[in-house]
Amino acid sequence: MLNRKIKISVLLVLFTTSFAFCQTEVFKPVVNNLALYKKKKDLKYLAGAKKSIDSLITNRADSMDMKKSVYKVVVYSSIAYLDSLNTLKQPSDFFSKDVVMVDHLLSLKKISRFDDEMNYAKRCVANVYIRQGFGYINTSDFVNAERSFTKAQNYVPSFKQLNFYIAYSNNKLGNMQDAAKYYDSLLKTDSTKAEYLETAANIYRRLGDTAKALEIIKKGRRVLPDDKLFLYDEANIYNNKKDYKALEPLLAPLLDNYPNNADIAFVAANCYDHLNQFDKAEKLYLQAIDLNNSAFDPAMNLGLLYFKESLQKKGGDRDKYTNLAIQQLEKANEISPNDINGLKVLQLVYTQTQNKAQLINVNNKLKQLTN
Repeated sequence: MLNRKIKISVLLVLFTTSFAFCQTEVFKPVVNNLALYKKKKDLKYLAGAKKSIDSLITNRADSMDMKKSVYKVVVYSSIAYLDSLNTLKQPSDFFSKDVVMVDHLLSLKKISRFDDEMNYAKRCVANVYIRQGFGYINTSDFVNAERSFTKAQNYVPSFKQLNFYIAYSNNKLGNMQDAAKYYDSLLKTDSTKAEYLETAANIYRRLGDTAKALEIIKKGRRVLPDDKLFLYDEANIYNNKKDYKALEPLLAPLLDNYPNNADIAFVAANCYDHLNQFDKAEKLYLQAIDLNNSAFDPAMNLGLLYFKESLQKKGGDRDKYTNLAIQQLEKANEISPNDINGLKVLQLVYTQTQNKAQLINVNNKLKQLTN
């Protein structure tokens, strides 16, 4: 089976930021340090900003000052996000306390005066949770990964990529219904990402909803017509359903895209076989055997094809196809000597050709396998 490799890459920069806060003399050292960090990317300026804002909050009255609190969460959220290696040696609960401060400010009625500042703080908090989520994914801890991404989504609900991360984690956990829900949400907003469509289709297949999977795959073929995996997936569904009429139109482009794939040559041959197109079926069974001469099914099916053809012929043609059938069926038996169906077909052929010695051998073998 062919699969698309689903990639989750660490998000280095999720948001662009602007420290364009209104300056007053009291906050000037804080703002200047933030601006210097933005320009020079040196963490010492974030440390300077923290020192400045901490010096402004020394008592309960200062703590109740909304503007001071807002500047504090801006600085603290910046450090939590930007100092990912904790170069500034903050305590282990630094981020969790920052989250508490952010949540408290967001609960206040008059906080709307500081929308820009709080939106920035929320983005920083979300970024930290996303980074934690990726860390958990790297250790295959998908329970905590899902929790981290869900927490991030609380702060940046419009960031649709989080639906993918949450869906991915749920998929890994086997929570198919939850994964499908998040992928559905993604597909409503972005139907051009192959990884979304492919994984969503796979999830619905695992849920047993083949119709929904097929709907998504067809959408993938419409929006990404050059993506050959969607062609393969659609063909695979029809083949599994044994819907050979629906499969037939896909065979030519499928064979063009996968000219050296033995499995696809076999699928195409089997389809033409069921549609009673002997010449195409024979050619593709032979191609599948040529590409993989150790595969049982192509040899077995080609032997059956020749045997069926021999029953419709007379004279020399009958003998020709009977001999071809024996050749392929014996080859299939060499590959898988204990396959009961293969032995039963050989039993029929040897009975028809009155090959008593070989018939005795096959009968004995069948008795051993079925008793």
